[in-house]
Amino acid sequence: MFSKILIANRGEIAVRIIRACKEMGILTVAVFSEADREALHVSLADESYCIGPAKVGDSYLNMNTILTVAECSGAEAIHPGYGLLSENPEFAELCEACNVKFIGPSSDVIRRMGNKDEARVTMKANGVPVIPGCDFVENLDVGIAEAEKIGYPLMIKARAGGGGRGIRIVHKPEDFAVAYQTASAEAKNTFGDSTVYLEKYLTNVKHIEVQIIADNYGNIVCIGDRDCSVQRKNQKVLEECPAPSISDELRGRIMAAARKAAEAVNYTGVGTVEFLLDRENNFYFLEMNTRLQVEHCVTEMATGIDIVKWQIRCAAGNQLGFSQDDVSYVGQAIECRINAENPLENFRPSCGEITLLHVPGGHNVRFDTAIYQNYYIPPFYDSMIGKLIVCAKTREEAMRKMRCALSELVIEGIDHNSELQIDIISDDEFISGNYTTGFLTEKGYVK
Repeated sequence: MFSKILIANRGEIAVRIIRACKEMGILTVAVFSEADREALHVSLADESYCIGPAKVGDSYLNMNTILTVAECSGAEAIHPGYGLLSENPEFAELCEACNVKFIGPSSDVIRRMGNKDEARVTMKANGVPVIPGCDFVENLDVGIAEAEKIGYPLMIKARAGGGGRGIRIVHKPEDFAVAYQTASAEAKNTFGDSTVYLEKYLTNVKHIEVQIIADNYGNIVCIGDRDCSVQRKNQKVLEECPAPSISDELRGRIMAAARKAAEAVNYTGVGTVEFLLDRENNFYFLEMNTRLQVEHCVTEMATGIDIVKWQIRCAAGNQLGFSQDDVSYVGQAIECRINAENPLENFRPSCGEITLLHVPGGHNVRFDTAIYQNYYIPPFYDSMIGKLIVCAKTREEAMRKMRCALSELVIEGIDHNSELQIDIISDDEFISGNYTTGFLTEKGYVK
């Protein structure tokens, strides 16, 4: 087992990993930008080092500085969390070159699955159903020709990256050229790669994902499935585990496909295989996230498995201590992402000092966050400031529990989205479990 781990991240995920390490008896090293000097993860870690100014490119994405801190501190491994460097194959390679364990899959797997077009081709070749579409397009003329074959509506998607960037939906041919150019430009600016490919745009679909973990001994376990269909601009807002309104038979087929996906690339570590599910119960591979997900904790609540601890154990070379037969749901869990933003003003980001904070309690109520009273939320980073998770024996009880928890949560001094989350949880369509990715827009919660 590792004796010391550097956490190359910030916010609630850095706090989450530090706490897991402490419980495992592992020393921790935090890195922080000048804007995060008073951040919670800085004070929780055994050692903390400033790595640059507020801009992520000069701090949290500065690979050489982070690796220098790892070497100087004696850290044996680096946990990248999610976002930032977590899916950067170059960083994984640099870690290996510096004899520091990267807690994640190999750089080759990260690169292959980060290339969305290659991931699609790989899955198709290994019997995992994929969305009808085409391989990457070289220029606008090729794109127009391929679009005519696929038919409208369709999606233009960046080959690299994720998080909803480099994606445009096109409903009619006359809109294709502008959408192609803007998607390519955004992909170039965000990921350094302007290449895009095309997929048929599926409507009235659910976004279902499977949490997987694999060790170095060929053991692959699907820990659970999640419904992540409540989204705004391809960004998840709320997640449930297990996914409501799908049968056990369908759940089994989706998990079997996720296992095929992991086997196809000899996957190791924690990851997520994402699918789109249509009204006829046809499901299609969307992407594989080669990292810990934001929403991993909703699966932890529903299964009782500490995903972060097992991720660290597998990275250290340990064998999984449980099999697929050992995984079961202890209840229904729901997670609401709490963002510092104003939904009434087109989700304008909010920053400033938290003047009052009250966190809800109770049995199976969890709030993963890095904020505290009098903490100043800086304007430089993602707006998510916490994740409120509940678990209960039934979905009905879980929804009641979440409404109570959201009503009790108090964060004053900034704007946040807890009232919107209450509206979502109380909506008849959400209560039915039959909501799709278009839910927030169709019901008027977002424009």
